[in-house]
Amino acid sequence: MKVMILGAGQLARMMALAGAPLNIKISAYDIHSGDLVHPVTKEVLGHGLESSIDNADVITAEFEHINIDILKLCQSSGKIFPNAESILTGGDRRKEKILLDRAGVKNTRYQIIENRADFDAAITYINLPLILKSALDGYDGRGQWRLKTQNEANAVWQKITKFLKTSPQAERQCIIAEPFIAFDREISLIGARSADGTMAIYPLTENIHTDGILSVSISANENEKLQTQAESMFKSVADSLNYVGVLAIEFFEVNGTLTVNEIAPRVHNSGHWTQQGSDVCQFENHLRAVCNLPLGSTNRIRPTAMVNIIGEATVPQSIMSFAHLHWYDKAPRPRRKIGHINLSANDINSLGESLRQLSMFLAKDQFPALHEAAHKLI
Repeated sequence: MKVMILGAGQLARMMALAGAPLNIKISAYDIHSGDLVHPVTKEVLGHGLESSIDNADVITAEFEHINIDILKLCQSSGKIFPNAESILTGGDRRKEKILLDRAGVKNTRYQIIENRADFDAAITYINLPLILKSALDGYDGRGQWRLKTQNEANAVWQKITKFLKTSPQAERQCIIAEPFIAFDREISLIGARSADGTMAIYPLTENIHTDGILSVSISANENEKLQTQAESMFKSVADSLNYVGVLAIEFFEVNGTLTVNEIAPRVHNSGHWTQQGSDVCQFENHLRAVCNLPLGSTNRIRPTAMVNIIGEATVPQSIMSFAHLHWYDKAPRPRRKIGHINLSANDINSLGESLRQLSMFLAKDQFPALHEAAHKLI
């Protein structure tokens, strides 16, 4: 089986590593250069989208911000999973909101902003404080603004106006206004769906962010009520999209109730813990789903946490005595994900101790959420 992935980053790399034991041969189409490359070695295997599509049995994607023309050509081949509409929905907050409403899934109130009149109307309709997010190309805290008071409105609008004018997709870009949610926790659900509707869903994961970027994910605690809520929402969204592959849904938890924040039509950073914490990791289950193979077990076999390595070229090798290192072979720069660390333990307290131990090896200013994560479990 030959699978081509749209995108040649770390998610494609991890899918290639997961697919090798299944004899799934994976290539990655670099949407910027037009080269077809090996996701791990970066060896150039070919060039051009049409020939790459012809040589693939299955096409999938590692991210959702993909040119519409590329997705249309892939969709016309009948080989792309999830379908192009699912990927486009994950990359456009307008489409995402419409999908969630159609699926009857609880999400935040919102208003679409294209001009100053819309901006002022959103302040009145939703009330302050507001979170303002770009409809397109927003990720890891980029393309987001917070409006706390009316006195800040003009300054925030000036920033948004500049963004709209300089956006690579200026003709399609807009802003989505949402109320600020005073949530108790941010959590996510990762699940896989096959073409016949079969689903395999992982336990909920608690996420800790720093400056809009995921720092730590923890999969350790059981909460049957929340799991049931999340799985019901997952099924509604996945069925609405006729989805095939791994889908991630991020939630806000407020007083035991979940509200969808956003979806990601792909394998997801908050699911990296599955590499050491589950029978079958999210990368393998994604490949199983898109290649029409039986889905594997999503049971958590032990409490596990994932710590992102952001902007750092190295970490002490001594942590390998109790942790698993996953490097992405990427040059470090500020706010860039360079790798991640997985920690597993036999019970929740031991996982907390492992996180505390890890925090002794890593600088607090570079890994600010580690101490918070350890405190949650000990």
